[in-house]
Amino acid sequence: MKPEIKPLDAGLYLVATPIGNARDITLRALDILASCDVIAAEDTRTARKLMKIHGVALGGRPLIAYHDHSGPAGRAGILKLVGEGKSVAYVSEAGTPLVADPGYALARDIGAAGHLVTAAPGASAVLTALSLSALPSDRFLFAGFAPTAKGARRSWLQELINLPATLVIYESPKRIHALLAEICDLADTTRQGAIARELTKRFEEVLRGSLTDLRDQIADRTLKGEIVLVLDRGEAAVTDETMEDALRKAMATMTLKDAATVVAAAHGLPKRKVYQAALELDT
Repeated sequence: MKPEIKPLDAGLYLVATPIGNARDITLRALDILASCDVIAAEDTRTARKLMKIHGVALGGRPLIAYHDHSGPAGRAGILKLVGEGKSVAYVSEAGTPLVADPGYALARDIGAAGHLVTAAPGASAVLTALSLSALPSDRFLFAGFAPTAKGARRSWLQELINLPATLVIYESPKRIHALLAEICDLADTTRQGAIARELTKRFEEVLRGSLTDLRDQIADRTLKGEIVLVLDRGEAAVTDETMEDALRKAMATMTLKDAATVVAAAHGLPKRKVYQAALELDT
């Protein structure tokens, strides 16, 4: 006997959907889809198919599109529905709404109007790829999709490549070779990474290794499916100003020699360089 599904309060419900395997959906997500007044979907065909697989009847409820091209008018229509007391479930085409997804502005506007905005968490390509990458996950940055133009992509990478956090990047199979080549040009090629594609699907594949290894592994391959590139954390460049500030603080409580040793170790700098800087500050 199925448990009784209670009516939902008026508001926006952000419902995560599977990124591949249709069974990767939560019971709460199915309850929301079964009981909400309106379903807004990035792709109505995908949403309809998912509901059919799980036996969730649409009935006479509206299934409306909300995607990149919906704009202010689309948001205003959904805001009006919520203002009239309707519960609206928003589902992305795959994964968690608002992650590389047009739902951000929708959630922002409905929340700003004082209405309920809540989420039913679930599948996410970002977290799945991070989990499978075998790379540090205590600090990571989801960078989204890289720019397609070469110059813009290089500038974008230069801003990110040395951050002390594991990087998670979405990319299309058509551009992954160019992106990886650009990264190899900018970063230490011994840096570790992982390429994850077709996650949770039949042909799921995760390639791991140094940047050089990854580049060579895909060099002669035509990859298919959604791709997530994960890069081990970088080493942020330490400016002279940062080094000198650290030295001043250390020299306030330590000898010059000890301060130089501590700062050099903390920032991965040559001891001779730091000691010379400390001597100049002490004069």
